[in-house]
Amino acid sequence: MSKITIIGIDLAKSVFHLHAADSTGRQVKAIKLSRSKLIEYLHRSEPITVAMEACASAHHWGRLCQLLGHEVCLISPQFVKPFVKSNKNDRNDARAICEAAQRPGMHFVPVKTVGQQAVLSLHRVREMLISQRTATINQLRGLLTEFGLTAPIGNTIPALLEDLMKISPTFLVSCIKQQWEHLGELEQRIGNVTTQIEMHARQLDVTRRLQTVPGIGPITASALEAYVGNVTQFRAGRQLAA
Repeated sequence: MSKITIIGIDLAKSVFHLHAADSTGRQVKAIKLSRSKLIEYLHRSEPITVAMEACASAHHWGRLCQLLGHEVCLISPQFVKPFVKSNKNDRNDARAICEAAQRPGMHFVPVKTVGQQAVLSLHRVREMLISQRTATINQLRGLLTEFGLTAPIGNTIPALLEDLMKISPTFLVSCIKQQWEHLGELEQRIGNVTTQIEMHARQLDVTRRLQTVPGIGPITASALEAYVGNVTQFRAGRQLAA
């Protein structure tokens, strides 16, 4: 059997499909392993190249592989798709990942650190809370408009609730009041997450230097540091922007 030099892994929650190839790109084996068996397989393997799609949990597995001495290649899913042959399934996906990783000039995604992913998680939570706040505001405005009450969403809501009580059942007023209180809770949670991001931005030299650029504050600087990581991976500023 030829020596395995690269494996492509189709990531999943429980069952992982692997496609192993030698230095010529020829298939050596194609297997599927449970999560525990995959970890055992990576522990037993000699240092090889491990290719995966840059999707959910990819950075976790990338860090584990690097810790075990393997070289990690994370590929954007859009670059893997052209290599999928026949019907799309986990087995064929693993093969496509393996083939894509062997192509010269392929662009790879750097493995993010635990710190970077933690900051990105804060940004995602903040983004979700902001979207919930916007949805709640729009709903409140729409509900009140149905009863002829139009005003900017702000401190005027208590006054509008008094007007609503005169023309609608009590249960609706109670529901609107609960949504108004929910909006206040969202504002508080957004503020708490924003404070955490700003505190983190003050601790890193990179984010402090980014904030010296006109128009870049702590939120943007923190997001740039976490999303971009090591800027030396980009050939030019235009590639980073793209």
